[in-house]
Amino acid sequence: MPTETSQTLDRGLRVLGALAAAPDGLTVTELASTLGVNRTIVYRLVTTLEQHALVRREPGGRIQVGLGVLHLASAVHPVLREAAVPVLRELADAVGCTAHLTVADGGEALAIAVVEPTRTDFHVSYRVGTRHPLEAGAAGKAILLGREPEPSAPYVTTVGELQRGARGIAAPLGSDALEASVGVVTLGEVDEDEVGDAVLDAARHLAAVLAAG
Repeated sequence: MPTETSQTLDRGLRVLGALAAAPDGLTVTELASTLGVNRTIVYRLVTTLEQHALVRREPGGRIQVGLGVLHLASAVHPVLREAAVPVLRELADAVGCTAHLTVADGGEALAIAVVEPTRTDFHVSYRVGTRHPLEAGAAGKAILLGREPEPSAPYVTTVGELQRGARGIAAPLGSDALEASVGVVTLGEVDEDEVGDAVLDAARHLAAVLAAG
């Protein structure tokens, strides 16, 4: 027996999905073409979503994801942290570096989980809530790497981009549901190949944990 679903809700979610994939926004006509429905239906969907601040209309008529989505997303962060901390703990202690899970938030990278190693004389202090442009630092660049159809490398290494002398290594999470990266940061010298492989394994492990629900 077929499962009953709400066609209107499905279309509304598809509108949000289409807008999330379009940084410059879409017009009603473009959304109608993407969804394969007429403009009147799209207009009603957009009006309803706008009332809940889930979308916003720009002066030129283009529609973009609204700030209401961020309020919904903020409730997801504790769930992600709970799943990520055991994986980050294992990574931090294995390589002796501060480990973190960073997500894309617009054009910025946002650290939502950080674990410091337990057996090191010194380590980099990296706070939950730290933000920086996606184009700066290993965590942001790894998220951008994950957007490439055929990534040019498995992980990213940077030196001194966010903090003088700090070395960062990060890999894309590899999840279709979440734009994020797993990485480490340290002030000391490390074996980049060894740590890079450990970071990559942690990213794959966390992606599997999240996929399993």
